[in-house]
Amino acid sequence: MQLSKVNLEKISAAPGLTVPNKELFDLPERVLQFGTGVLLRGLPDYFIEKANRQGIFNGRIVVVKSTASGGADSFSKQDGLYTQVIKGIEHGKLVEETVINSSISRVLAAQSEWSIILECAANPDLQLIISNTTEVGIALVQEDVQKDVPKSFPGKLLAFLLERYKQFNGSATSGMVIVPTELIPGNGDKLRAIVLELAAWNQLPAAFISWLETANLFCNSLVDRIVPGKLPDADRIATEKKLGYSDDLMILSECFRLWAIEADSDRVREVLSFAKVDDGVVIAPDIEKFRELKLRLLNGTHTLSCGLAYLAGFTTVREAMGNEFMTGFINQLSKEEIARAVAGEKISYEEACEFAGSVLDRFRNPSLDHQWLSITVQYSSKMKMRNIPVLLAHYRRTAEVPDAIALGFAAYLLFMKCSKDGKGQWVGQSNGNTYVIQDDSAAILHGHWELKDIDKVVDAVMADETLWGTDISGLPGFASAVKSNLQSLVKNGAMPTLRRIEFAKTTA
Repeated sequence: MQLSKVNLEKISAAPGLTVPNKELFDLPERVLQFGTGVLLRGLPDYFIEKANRQGIFNGRIVVVKSTASGGADSFSKQDGLYTQVIKGIEHGKLVEETVINSSISRVLAAQSEWSIILECAANPDLQLIISNTTEVGIALVQEDVQKDVPKSFPGKLLAFLLERYKQFNGSATSGMVIVPTELIPGNGDKLRAIVLELAAWNQLPAAFISWLETANLFCNSLVDRIVPGKLPDADRIATEKKLGYSDDLMILSECFRLWAIEADSDRVREVLSFAKVDDGVVIAPDIEKFRELKLRLLNGTHTLSCGLAYLAGFTTVREAMGNEFMTGFINQLSKEEIARAVAGEKISYEEACEFAGSVLDRFRNPSLDHQWLSITVQYSSKMKMRNIPVLLAHYRRTAEVPDAIALGFAAYLLFMKCSKDGKGQWVGQSNGNTYVIQDDSAAILHGHWELKDIDKVVDAVMADETLWGTDISGLPGFASAVKSNLQSLVKNGAMPTLRRIEFAKTTA
């Protein structure tokens, strides 16, 4: 049996399955969404569905699909319904929930149904536009937005807003709240600037541009939820058997969720009323602290752990979290060193520790197989962006050597000891295995390793401003600690080095 509106009545609620009521299908369309991707369906659409069930938001979503629908489109076949399987660890406890999401009313293909999409502009209930068109989607393409279907997302958005303006004669109340979720800082500001520049390039009327600027609110936002998408085949088959139906759109997500939206407006809070039903939606005048927490404590912990974990023989994050020594390293790194470094005027140490705790829960998620090797892609640039600012902040606070950061940095250096193979790829060696290094700075690290002597290698890397944008060789005791750790990693191996450091801590 296929998941669909007709078959919904035949689906008996399996344990833990939430099925939508019929009344939800009659709710008006209040959201225009650009993108059908799993992140949108797993986060914003999840919040909207949850609010609808509680009688809060009371609106459905019209989705714009950039590619042609095709004859057997899954969204049409399933009446926009899809199953979201939520698995993870929250506050140390295993969480599992399965929800049939009914928030999507219809999916329209931009290429073949553009006129229908523009008709949505006449809907007075429509108040919100959300998007996730990947990071490259928010880019300026100089194109005529009144001729055919615009190719770019900003072009499509401008064309839709122009039609909206016409339908409501430029009424101030007809403007939209626009919240992009693309993973770039200041995504709302950048989208607004591009739309205004494109409007000027198209020589659109001054009155429209004024309406565009004053009646529409573009909000920066930050999203954070791991949504791998389809379940592994074995898990999907077992889940469908348990639920009693098949679902071509079924997705898996972790339980952690965050959608931070930058706004200080009663109108935004009114339009985004779904924020009332879940603490995962945060509307605040400044969301920079959420970006900082994510960048430093989630991404930064990943970066400082990936090389060490891989060299220690762990393939996935979850696997590493089953080892007491690796867990001890990650715990100290995140809660004692990174959390203290980021704490300050905007972020308290308690907030940083709480976020670090959620990161550890996410790392332990038994349903996700996050590969350490994939985290090492562009290792050097990630280290520069995510971790060097933390290292400098640490030394502004104290002259004590951050032990975990020093070990993580040493492991990065050893992981990046590389040479070219017969295919011209940079490769490294660990535990008898050859791994490919995908890093634009691999040649630089290779050059430094040509010095052979570990002390000279460390000194050269730390003084290389092309890597870090600054010289970090003068930080008190840091180079010495990195050298000692690197010597141990080379001589003894990653796991014995981890055991030695953990043993020293417990007996101190």
